[in-house]
Formats: sequence, C-alpha cells, structure tokens
Amino acid sequence: MSVGTVRPAMVPVTRRMRAYFAPVDRATEQPVIFDPGKSGVFNLATPPSPWLDLRWIDNFQRASGTSTDAVHVGTRGAATTQFRGTLDARIQFDFREWGKLQMALACGSEHMNVLAPDPSGSARPSGGTALAPVATLPGSTATEIVVGAGAVDGFSIGDLVAVDADYQQQIGYVGTGISAAYVRDSAAVNHDPDYVRRVTFNVGRVAEKTATSLLLAQPLLGGTPDSGAGVQRVAAFVDREGGSFFQEWSALFVAEEDSGGRICFYYPRLSPQQNGQFSPEEQVEIAKPVSAMALRASFLALANTDANDGATVVCYRSYFPAGMAPVY
Repeated sequence: MSVGTVRPAMVPVTRRMRAYFAPVDRATEQPVIFDPGKSGVFNLATPPSPWLDLRWIDNFQRASGTSTDAVHVGTRGAATTQFRGTLDARIQFDFREWGKLQMALACGSEHMNVLAPDPSGSARPSGGTALAPVATLPGSTATEIVVGAGAVDGFSIGDLVAVDADYQQQIGYVGTGISAAYVRDSAAVNHDPDYVRRVTFNVGRVAEKTATSLLLAQPLLGGTPDSGAGVQRVAAFVDREGGSFFQEWSALFVAEEDSGGRICFYYPRLSPQQNGQFSPEEQVEIAKPVSAMALRASFLALANTDANDGATVVCYRSYFPAGMAPVY
C-alpha cells in the first residue's frame, strides 16, 4: 500500500443496538434461523418474518463464561492440546419501551393479561373472575376480528383485546402461535375456560370498528384466530416474580452501521433469567424530577446444534464489512 492511501473504514461505528425476537417452537425445540447470507442486510425497520422488531435497546452487555482447559502430559506437565469445557453465555440490556412482549421477556415466566373483570367476581392479584368472552366468527383474520352486530358494541376504539381459544382442560403448552404457558394439571388453573386468554400473546388494540368487526392496530402475533376462539377485553398486563414456566426465544441484535460495517449477534435459543444481580427496572433521568422507567432483561443462552458440522454453539457473531473495506 502506498503512503497516503486512504483505507475505507474497518471500524464499525454505531449509536444504538436494535433487538429482534422470534418464538422457539417448544414442541420441537427448533429455533428460528437467522441466515446471514440470506437476511443479513435486511432493512432494520422491516425484519424478515417471523422476527418481531422490539426496536432500540440500551446497555447491551454480553458475557461469555465458556471455559477452556488443557491436557497436560509428561514429567513437566506440559500442555499438549486444548479442549473446550462448559459453554456459558449470558446477555442483559434495557428495553426503553414497555409492551406485552417486552414485559414478558423481562419477567421470563408466564406473562398474564388482566382480563376485564366481572364486578361480582372474586379478586386476585393477577386478575380475578372475568367478563364472559365474545365468540369470534368466520371471516376473522389477524387484523380483523368478526364478532357480529350487537356484540361489537361491547368494545370501544382503544380497547386492548385477547383473542384465543377456550381452555379445554388439556395439559401441555397453551397459546396460539406462541407458547405462553405450560399446564401440568388442569386443576392448578382452576379448570378456568379463560386461562388461555389470560396468558396468550394473541393480543391487539382496537383501532377502528365496523358494524360487525374489530379492526386491530397491529396483527395478532399468533395469526388468524382458530375457529371457536373468544375475545375478551384486557385491562392491563401483569407479570410475577416466580412461577415455574421458562420462556424460550430466538434473538437477533443488530448494531446499526452509522459508518463502517454491520454487526449481528444471533442467539438461537435464549431463556430469560432473573439472576438477582441487578434491579429489574431502571430510572432514566430526563430532567429532574422526571424520569423514564426502563425494563431490564437478562438471558441465559441455551445450546443449539449447527447443521453444517454438528457443533454445539450458543451464539453467532456476524460482520458485514463496509463497501470496499480491506479484509484485514
């Protein structure tokens, strides 16, 4: 290289990290694949399906506790080869926005919808006896919930609604599209026909109404509701410290390229983990005495097998160099 030659940037420069999540198929433990060759340079505002954009995050920290050790031989105990020991990777960051999915990821266990209460029903910390659901009708989609004339009057523009099937006393994972909880015994959930709607991720906000339908501001995460699903108003979201259910998600974190290249961190399987080492919320000062509340999230990376060579891995870091940047 001649003196004075200008090299294009090899230093990735970024202002913010963006987070994308997609649910692991709990029945098969299959993660959602991020192929950097096919999808690596996607428009950050329109991620490839089924990735969900949770927008910008702060204080992104990765920690690797993966160990290596060596085989020592001979009278001098010289190291002759290395081997990799325990795989251990964790991350934590702050969500700057609050929503159903952000709260669920931060809490890690069942995340519950507080269904609109029956005034004469019992009171409970995660929501008591709910008003009866309204049945969805044929023709419903992920963005239009058909309930029929008359029934539509029970909802107002701006309402949050949960749309999912009645609990049928089954055991196992429940929730349309995304496994929201695991039921081991129907008696543990009081044989409650509303239980699936209490935990479902199939939640939307009513943006408009027609004479027979609720039009949602965003598509339901689980897609078109199943035949026989019900709709109930949601008053709030609630999570709990405790519970036995552990969520699993595939996650992708992208350092936006202000100059230089793009860096992506792909975790095939993340499980939220409350490790007690930091506050679950943080107050971010705007101007005294006003502050914003940020949700802190912490995760343990779970093992996945790479189909190319059978290696057990927990994270992939990919780098997309800037145009014409040197390779090294």
